[in-house]
Amino acid sequence: MPEDSAVRLNKFLAEAGIASRRGADALIQAGRVTVNGAVQREPGTRVAPGRDQVAFDGSPVACAQGATAVYVMLHKPVHTVSTVRDPQGRKTVLDLLPEELRAQRLFPVGRLDYMSEGLLLLTNDGEVTLRLTHPSHEHPKRYEVLVREAVPEKSLQTMRNGMRLREGERLAPVDVQASAERNGTTMLRMTLRQGVNRQIRRMCRDLGLTILRLRRTDLGPLTLGGLASGTWRHLSEGEILQLKSSLGMAQGTGNA
Repeated sequence: MPEDSAVRLNKFLAEAGIASRRGADALIQAGRVTVNGAVQREPGTRVAPGRDQVAFDGSPVACAQGATAVYVMLHKPVHTVSTVRDPQGRKTVLDLLPEELRAQRLFPVGRLDYMSEGLLLLTNDGEVTLRLTHPSHEHPKRYEVLVREAVPEKSLQTMRNGMRLREGERLAPVDVQASAERNGTTMLRMTLRQGVNRQIRRMCRDLGLTILRLRRTDLGPLTLGGLASGTWRHLSEGEILQLKSSLGMAQGTGNA
């Protein structure tokens, strides 16, 4: 097999849908990936698809070159983990998909925490995953956040100005609108572009707000719409084109 057919190990894993490129680096460095039976801890290790045998956690990783890219929108329900597998045995988002889709080695792009719900993208397109999750790319994510209390204007302005979390992290300004709901609750509609872990929950915690429900409604150009909780659908061709355009990808790039 020609030497120029070899690819970096992290790129191979990303294209196989195991993780984003950045996530693949962490898996490799943790010793969870083998090449021809030997543990490899260098993401830059070059492997030849079709010749070298790559395994993740002991399971063979199939070469994804030439495979058809699959893009699935899922309405993640609460009490579901946004990972491929869970050491605690909890239900994962892949458990909500049929076997034929799970066989496509889909990987969730980003996460929604256990008690959050809403739009989650799953794909085996490593380049789309990389661009959506890399911190250098800021993609708007929109959320509906129902809180128990009336929200003071001062708290809204704090979020809009960019607040500092209790742990010291400085947040970018958040576009937030509030509307009073019945029983004294408030619906906050937020747009975030930053990738801070559990950002909304930590913001509300620091502002003394109690979250009753947190749902992601939009990811870049993708909108959840009326998709029922726990169900999924394939992205339309138009949605795929819009998504790739928003990521600066020319038509035809990725695994498709």
